Amino acid sequence: MIRLIGYFFGLGCVLFLGVAAAIAIYISGVTKDLPDYAVLNSYAPPVTTRIHAGNGALMAEYARERRLFLPIQAIPDRVKAAFLSAEDKNFYNHPGVDVYGLARAIATNVQNMGSGRRPVGASTITQQVAKNFLLSSDQTIDRKIKEAILSFRIEQAYSKDKILELYLNEIFFGLNSYGIAGAALTYFDKSVTELTIAETAYLAALPKGPSNYHPFRRTEAAIERRNWVIDRMVENGYISASDGAEAKAQPLGVTPRRGGAHLFASDYFSEEVRRQIIERYGDNTLYEGGLSVRTSLDPQMQLAARKALQHGLISYDERRGFHGPVNTIDISKDWGEELAKINSLSDVPEWKLAVVLSTSANGVDIGIQPAKEASGKVVGERQTGTIEAENMRWAYRSSKGDRKTAKSPEGVLSPGDVVYVEPLSADGPSYRLRQPPKVQGGLVAMDPQTGRVLAMVGGFSYAQSEFNRATQAMRQPGSSFKPFVYAAALDNGYTPASVIMDAPIEIVSGGQVWRPENYGGGSAGPSTLRLGIEKSRNLMTVRLANDMGMNVVAEYAERFGIYDKMMPLLAMSLGSGETTVLRMVSAYSVLANGGKQIKPTLVDRIQDRYGKTIFRHEERTCEGCNATEWDGQDEPTVVDNREQVLDPMTSYQITSMMEGVISRGTAAGKIQLDRPVAGKTGTTNDEKDAWFVGYTPNLVAGLYIGFDSPAPLGRGATGGSLAAPLFNEFMKEALKDTKPTKFVVPEGMNLIAVNRKTGMQAVEGEPDTIMEAFKPGTGPADVFSVIGMDGTMAPEEILRTSPQANQAVTSGAGGLF
Repeated sequence: MIRLIGYFFGLGCVLFLGVAAAIAIYISGVTKDLPDYAVLNSYAPPVTTRIHAGNGALMAEYARERRLFLPIQAIPDRVKAAFLSAEDKNFYNHPGVDVYGLARAIATNVQNMGSGRRPVGASTITQQVAKNFLLSSDQTIDRKIKEAILSFRIEQAYSKDKILELYLNEIFFGLNSYGIAGAALTYFDKSVTELTIAETAYLAALPKGPSNYHPFRRTEAAIERRNWVIDRMVENGYISASDGAEAKAQPLGVTPRRGGAHLFASDYFSEEVRRQIIERYGDNTLYEGGLSVRTSLDPQMQLAARKALQHGLISYDERRGFHGPVNTIDISKDWGEELAKINSLSDVPEWKLAVVLSTSANGVDIGIQPAKEASGKVVGERQTGTIEAENMRWAYRSSKGDRKTAKSPEGVLSPGDVVYVEPLSADGPSYRLRQPPKVQGGLVAMDPQTGRVLAMVGGFSYAQSEFNRATQAMRQPGSSFKPFVYAAALDNGYTPASVIMDAPIEIVSGGQVWRPENYGGGSAGPSTLRLGIEKSRNLMTVRLANDMGMNVVAEYAERFGIYDKMMPLLAMSLGSGETTVLRMVSAYSVLANGGKQIKPTLVDRIQDRYGKTIFRHEERTCEGCNATEWDGQDEPTVVDNREQVLDPMTSYQITSMMEGVISRGTAAGKIQLDRPVAGKTGTTNDEKDAWFVGYTPNLVAGLYIGFDSPAPLGRGATGGSLAAPLFNEFMKEALKDTKPTKFVVPEGMNLIAVNRKTGMQAVEGEPDTIMEAFKPGTGPADVFSVIGMDGTMAPEEILRTSPQANQAVTSGAGGLF
């Protein structure tokens, strides 16, 4: 008997050793290619890049996986408690695998065999970390064993808080959100610290299967799972029973956060920043790098820029008549459902889509596009209103673009037509007819001292067209380019009182004859440079450029950054080359700041995910600014290391001349600011583009208006009549809270009274004089000399022998506005 027992015992030992050896061999095979868990030390998940305005307001977010990394210390205890209750209540007690939990899961799955129920899992948070970071999601025995082994090793290498931190920042919550911080923003538009018990419990319910607990498609299942988590939190002692009951009584309350731009009216600016970051760092860094980008945008100035440009585009467009309805729908059924399918201009919230229900001679009855719930379902309420005849008179004055005059609203709109309307009061029910303009434009405002772009509008609506006309549209600047021709002249021996012949001229090149003309025809005879720029005379500008040589003009245009490479053709002196609004505003900034080169920028600073600054626009240095204490040393000074690209005296001279454009020239009466301002109008051939660029000592702004496919704007549609009033509207709002400052006269510059027409020094009491700025060693001419004529003549002879000169004295006409 004893021998038999010994036999079975020996056999058992052999079998045990055999099984143990087999298990050891199996585990050895499984573990020999286990991934290195040390990579968790360098955990750097894809993180959302955030774009901020100059005041810190969030403008936009860009990510493939919406995630914001939060250290465990920043995660509230309530949030930790919810996830522990939902996923692993013994997390802080087990060694990586919960043996008791595993036994319960096995027993439950055995009991449920054949019932069709989904098997119950028993993965701990540590096991989920191992799977999510180091393994695949394959449902195999090999993977589960690897997961368990890695869990033991991770527990030995990292603290519990570190493991929980990895878990809470990595897991997927649905709606393209990853990590608890991203989920809180995505589902509730809140920070993690603002979440309620109910909201925290719902987020804790999602990792098991976000699609199974979708807040809108599976609302009941989502609430049931959330309440289960709340019950577990009560059971585990994290919250009281009364708090749990109160939380369970609350609705889900999910309010998905929209993507894209978050700061109103910043879409064009944000998109330009996005393009620049991709160009500088690449797609992956933008969408995964977790950059923090501080831009130069001034939100209030941006609103003023948007309002001014939109006002100008709408006003011009309505004068051209009604284009027709946006769409047409069937109103015999529920018009609200059909109307809700049409996308409106999301960035023009002042306007609403509406469908015409009936028309009469007195007005139009309309139905307003119904709102949608967070789930996307159209609300049941239907709102109606009216457009009275007087609030759409512009449309039937010349209906549907065919220039025919309708007698009443009935001749313009029909039932079923979908149009844009704007409420006349906050609560309706009276509306004004609106339409998205066909004409477009771009506007840029910049700090001339730093090159920081403070506002940028790239068109009427980003939702209508993403094309940024401030940075991407290549347009002819027309006469707004002339100041740089005159600046080149003033830098090369001419003075503001130099006289040029304003008379017909023929340029022969390549067998072709070019005969430039002044706006409106005619010519004015001998005129000073000041009058030439104030009245924007083409013939004078061509003669001046021809006298200097176009190579000089081209060199200055490239120095100011208007063109990369300018063809030295005389026609280019009139602004026939193509450039952008941003480049023109940057060039005018050099004139405004005393001739210092600037680098236009939309970005002040970029930090990586760890807070390290990887880009800073400010290049000026300040030695001593970081001193830890004062020891009698001098105050630190900022060293201005910008390149001087224009003589400061030349800069002041051209500024003074452009102040005359505002007070007496092509923009006279259009700019009405309570401070010194200089600027220049621009109008291209056939009035295809209307420009104005101007500045005060501390702010430069420029804009153009024109069709995307260049076409005539109409007779009289000049920079002075279209663009200058919008510049004035913007600047008045942008500068309303600032004190007026004067342009600084450089030291050594002489101010001498000269005759406005002859440019010669005026005697005391002489009428029609002006104080003109001259550089040291220069001054008014002693004899009346005219550039573009041979020899010299007395002023009286010029007036007697030149009808054009006499015209200049009597009328001062001519010039491209």
